[in-house]
Amino acid sequence: MKRRILCSNGSKSRRGSILKSLAFSRCGFGTSAAPAFFMDSGISEQEDWDANGVIRDTTLLRKSRDDSGTGLHVMDFVDRDLYSHWLKRCTQMRKLREGRIVHARILNSPFRDDLVIQNTILNMYAKCGSLVDAHKMFDEMPLKDMVTWTTLITGYSQNDQGQEALFLFPWMLRHGLKPNQFTLSSLLKASGNAPIDDKQGRQLHAYCFKCGYDTNVYVGSSLLDMYARCGRMVEAQSIFEGLVSKNEVSWNALIAGHARKGEGEHAVRLFCEMQREYFKPTHFTYSSLFAVCASTGSLEQGKWVHAHVIKSGGRLVAFVGNTLVDMYAKSGSIEDAKKVFDRLVKPDVVSWNSMLTGYAQHGLGKETLEQFEEMLRIGIQPNDVTFLCVLTACSHAGLLDEGQHYFELMKKYNVEPDVSHYVTMVDLLGRAGLLDRAERFIREIPIEPTAAIWGALLGACRMHKNMELGAYAAERVFELDPHDSGPYILLYNMYASAGRWNEAAEVRKMMKESGVKKEPACSWVEIENAVHMFIANDDAHPQREEIRKMWEKISGKIKEIGYVPDTSHVLLFVDQQEREVKLQYHSEKLALAFALLNSPPGSTIRIKKNIRVCGDCHLAIKYVSKVVGREIILRDTNRFHHFRDGSCSCGDYW
Repeated sequence: MKRRILCSNGSKSRRGSILKSLAFSRCGFGTSAAPAFFMDSGISEQEDWDANGVIRDTTLLRKSRDDSGTGLHVMDFVDRDLYSHWLKRCTQMRKLREGRIVHARILNSPFRDDLVIQNTILNMYAKCGSLVDAHKMFDEMPLKDMVTWTTLITGYSQNDQGQEALFLFPWMLRHGLKPNQFTLSSLLKASGNAPIDDKQGRQLHAYCFKCGYDTNVYVGSSLLDMYARCGRMVEAQSIFEGLVSKNEVSWNALIAGHARKGEGEHAVRLFCEMQREYFKPTHFTYSSLFAVCASTGSLEQGKWVHAHVIKSGGRLVAFVGNTLVDMYAKSGSIEDAKKVFDRLVKPDVVSWNSMLTGYAQHGLGKETLEQFEEMLRIGIQPNDVTFLCVLTACSHAGLLDEGQHYFELMKKYNVEPDVSHYVTMVDLLGRAGLLDRAERFIREIPIEPTAAIWGALLGACRMHKNMELGAYAAERVFELDPHDSGPYILLYNMYASAGRWNEAAEVRKMMKESGVKKEPACSWVEIENAVHMFIANDDAHPQREEIRKMWEKISGKIKEIGYVPDTSHVLLFVDQQEREVKLQYHSEKLALAFALLNSPPGSTIRIKKNIRVCGDCHLAIKYVSKVVGREIILRDTNRFHHFRDGSCSCGDYW
């Protein structure tokens, strides 16, 4: 009786396994033992052969002992299915070199002109990120179908080469091919990835509408995402509402769009609606929500979303965990950021960078360097962002020698400094008072100094009251970026604090002539999930009278223990008494008084400010932390200040 080749149910997977086994038999290898090549390599039969005698996928991709290639050299008489199988495994495992070897074998096989095999090769190159090989393969194919065009378009789209993907679309139409939902989705992704404007996206939208794809859930979700990435949230919402059916992708695209625009309340509201509609949040949902909470410093909302992750049983996989670390750090809770970091399933370089950034922003210079050294010890390769975090930490903590050491260390790890690294080094030298060295450093760097580099020197000159060099740096900035208000304000403040009112007035005149306007200073504080914003001398808040009385009361107490208003920070030509009055109602002081009125005794107060905190407010808040016995965390544009018992974490170096 003949043995049946197929199992009783005719299983396709079983049939595929037998075909592979037969292929090896034709190569002279029996199904009961591994080929001599693998035996000689010291690879055991148990490791590399399954119960059916089929070689395992990982073994196919191992090098031979004589380094003549890989185990793939056994493919002399394999069939079409086995070639396809190997190509797909190379694609899944991102094994470009091995994929090229398979391709070379196919060129000498009867399947070299097989359209399905050629499309699989094209897909392998695109998924492995080798778009040059993919396009070369595309050009050499005598026949192309919709899969061919869609594969190359998708490859460019997924590798952030959107313009190349969009360029292919009209050529595809000229060849008489009509795109399907996958083609259109990839084209819309390409137009939304780096949009100059939404013109191309709108043209694609019109085409989708013409073909009846606009309400398709896949194409519709891509349309929605395209408009959201272009900042067109009204259009994105309209597309969302018009979808016949929705899925997690469409919800995530809308939530992410609002998150990118900093519209945290809207993003959280959509998150709640998504759950009411019985759609389960994904890692992308949580990542978007944590990102928007980080940008606004909304700690309570961030904790609430974190609780949802825990309740759902979600694990802290890489990118969600990274955004959660970033959220806690940017919301002022560096301790919680470290707890999350320590619980990450498998921290990658982005995880480490998030933690290093948090330490640097909180002025924890030594902790940053310890974390960086630990990162190197366990073998995580640092990148340009890593070194930027380390240099920023050194700058904020005044670690001059360490900063110079790590700047030189970049060469060892083949990290090329960019503008951000040079800006931070100028800032490091400038904060330390080494203005001449900072200027010499600028002249010696191998790139043309940018406005940001000269701006760092200008900031240091303002700090150390070097008006001559500061004026020179300001002139360079004005030449390179005449529309940035920051340098004008720095130069004006420098002249005003020195009493050089004529020069200060000249700077004001330059601002007016250039149409540059100063961003109004404001501070905000979150109480019970409601954000309250204040400007200097604010009289619009419903509790304005209580706020002023509270600050007057606190001001009296801190004066009793040594606070003396630093009127040099009032940059107006007024008398001493009026200067003191002007100081009393800065936005951060009003926000602090409001928080003292409305938060539980003993709780931490968290204040955000859109510009650098002034020296007098910094001094006053130090005294307040001692009088009220509470921790006050102030986040400005440069860093976090943790005030406790009359001192600040920055050590008055910021």
